Formats: sequence, structure tokens, C-alpha cells
Amino acid sequence: MNVIRLKHAPSVVGYASVVGKKEHEGPLGADFDLHDDAGTFGMDTWEKSESEMQRLALNTALAKAKLSPDAVKAIFAGDLLNQCTGSAYGLLSFSKPFFGLYGACSTFAEGTMLASLMIGAGYFDVCAAVSSSHFCSAERQFRFPLEYGGQRAPTAQWTATAAGAFVLSAEGAGPYITEVLPGTIVDKGIRDANNMGAAMAPAAVDTMKKYFEDTGHSPDDFDMILTGDLGLEGHSIAVEFMKASGCDIQNVYNDCGLLLYGAGTQDVHCGGSGCGCSASVVCGHIMRRFQKGELHNVLYIATGALMSPDSLKQGGTIPGIAHLVRISSERI
Repeated sequence: MNVIRLKHAPSVVGYASVVGKKEHEGPLGADFDLHDDAGTFGMDTWEKSESEMQRLALNTALAKAKLSPDAVKAIFAGDLLNQCTGSAYGLLSFSKPFFGLYGACSTFAEGTMLASLMIGAGYFDVCAAVSSSHFCSAERQFRFPLEYGGQRAPTAQWTATAAGAFVLSAEGAGPYITEVLPGTIVDKGIRDANNMGAAMAPAAVDTMKKYFEDTGHSPDDFDMILTGDLGLEGHSIAVEFMKASGCDIQNVYNDCGLLLYGAGTQDVHCGGSGCGCSASVVCGHIMRRFQKGELHNVLYIATGALMSPDSLKQGGTIPGIAHLVRISSERI
């Protein structure tokens, strides 16, 4: 089987989200723990601001879990910056074993998966998963500095200024990470860097199909199937492809890139993206709904476009990946 069911599912004992002005003004604004209207978080560069977001997110998650940093045995973290410097500098002060990850927008699910597997195997009892993105640092690295004032294509997505953190423990009252499914790289030949949704949707479909085939579950067994971040374009592609394969997900399916911003009130074109997009939505909106008893069983499938600035300049295709994490209110 591809799907890994954790025999002793780790508990999400702490969670926190940190966002910028645009994200706080969106429909989920009240669900985030911290925000900064300036987007700088007291720092003098966008990259340092992103690092500070990660530090704040993890500290807040630990405070909510009533744990000291000493309790954390390892940190799994990543971002969009070269060599994951947002994570390395942001989490430096914790002085913990550090696993730097790059899965593009799928990084938070990847970190949660690896941390859960380590805890489930008995190697660590408490781990953290952290991820972030910043609109300004991402624009500088992948497209053009803001001063350039380039026009955005209709299919483009808005990189979220956001961070999310989970503190996972072998013991706790839940919610729990009950199943995981590592994704495989899928490349359908998409070359348009302004259409991430089209590049990532096939990977999301591949992972969902494998999950339902392996487990025998149907979409109706879940309160929500949540991708992150396909946006408007990728969301419609995923619905169409899944329906063509005989699996209709439309009634329970949503996307973090669509949830984060107000469609009609905020100009983000096809929705949100970035490592911090799904991280903040899951660590803010989704976990609060679990806390209120509104959600009990969620499939979180984070997607990533595995390109680099150089691969784009060289005319390369954009491979996609999608990692699946099942979040349940009870151990299964």
C-alpha cells in the first residue's frame, strides 16, 4: 500500500498562524493568531521578515501547547527562498535538530508528514513543522522586484505573506495525524510560470486517486478535501480530472488558495499560493474548526511546483508534487 496509517497517531497539541495585511483583511482574518499590516514584522528586509514570521509562529504554537522550546526534539521546516534561508535564520535561536525541506507550496504537508512519521516510529516524542512565504521575497526571487511594476497574467496567483506552525506530540487530545501519503513527481509539460495551478493539479489528482484506490474510501467519507494551493484554475482542473476518473469530489472539495482571499473584493487573480498559504489556512481556519467541533475528518493535500528561477530561464517544464495528510479528531 502507498498510504501509511500511523499506528500511534501523533496529536496536534499546538498550532499557530502569522499573516500580513492582505491576508488579515481576507475572509479568514479572524482565524489567524498574529498579523502585521506593514508586512515587515519589525525587520529591515523582506527575507528577514519571513524568518521572523516563522519564529513567531513556532513560539506562539508552543505557548498554546503550554510547552517550552526545550520540549521540541526536532524541527521540520521550509520556505520558497534559495537554500531555505527563511527557515534556517528564523529557527536558528531554537537550537534544535533541523530538517530543512523544499517542497514548494507542499512543504508544510511534507514537514507534518515527516514529523509524524518520526514520532510514530518512536524516535522523537515532540516535533515541530513550520513553513512560510512572503509576497515580496518570492517576487524578488521568482519574478521581478516590486519596483519593476510588471503586469500579472490572469492565471497568476498571489504568494501569501504567511506562516504556519504545528507542534506534534506522541500524546495529546487531538486532532491527530492519522494517515499520510507521500506524493510522486508528476510532469505534464506545463511551462507557464504564471499558471501554477495547471502545473500542480495533475499531481493532486494522482495523489487523490492513489489514496481512494488504496483505502477504499470515497470523498463522502470526509468533511473536507482540501488542496493547497491550486487556486481557481487548478481547482477546476482537479474537479474535472477526478470526475473523469469516476470520483466526484466537488461537494466536499475546497482549496487553501481560494479560501485565503476574498474573491471579488481582493485582486489576487486566481487565488493564493506559497508555502505559507496552506500552512496558515490549516494552522488557523481549519484547526479552529476542529476545535469548535465543526470538522472531524479532513484530507489535506498540499501541492508544490518544483521549479527554480534557473529552470524557468532555461525553458524547463514545471513538475508538480502533492503530499497527503489526513487530520482526524480521533485516532483510527
